[in-house]
Amino acid sequence: MAKLSKGIFGPVSGRIGSVVGATWKSIAYLRSMPRKKKQKTVRTPAQIANQMKFKFVTEWLVPFYPYVSNGFRHLAQERTEINAAFSLNYRQAAKGAYPDLSISYPDVVLSKGNLPGLMGAEVSRIGADVIQLTWEKNTQLRQVSFDDQLMLVLYSPELKITDGFIGGVKRADHKCSFKLNPKLANKALEVYVGTYTLSGKMVSDSKYMGRITP
Repeated sequence: MAKLSKGIFGPVSGRIGSVVGATWKSIAYLRSMPRKKKQKTVRTPAQIANQMKFKFVTEWLVPFYPYVSNGFRHLAQERTEINAAFSLNYRQAAKGAYPDLSISYPDVVLSKGNLPGLMGAEVSRIGADVIQLTWEKNTQLRQVSFDDQLMLVLYSPELKITDGFIGGVKRADHKCSFKLNPKLANKALEVYVGTYTLSGKMVSDSKYMGRITP
């Protein structure tokens, strides 16, 4: 209950709604009521494990953003390409349970679509910092065109960085070589390749090419 002293112009003393009137050293003032502290929600072990897995996949996917932005463009309906890539790799590539989480590299998906991929593709290291990719002719297949573009992705589990290219190499070339970021010279690399049409309207599923060692 609040009260007025010294007539109607006197200071307010007491509580009015969420405001409290008081006097300190003959100085009248108003202050708000302190807010009740919210009780901390106690998370279950399962909730903590799920949260840590979410964080683990989110951080792992960051170096792949340029590639999945290209490879998941047609699955980004009412969500971003990154979210589409995260959802699939969270379910498919992330293995184990917290705190023993890992990525199954053969199960990683960096592009998803109906365009046929490369046929008979092989990757090799022809120098400490040079990767060579070869593949067979399959332009006679339906929906395949000689000017389909390639996407090459190289990932270093040790350094947690990627390298590669998106476009600039055609399906009809049958061979390409790529000079690595100097940081990746003599590092083990997980390799993925995909294709997409020149118009960008269709993409292929990415293909895991395996690990190449120094």
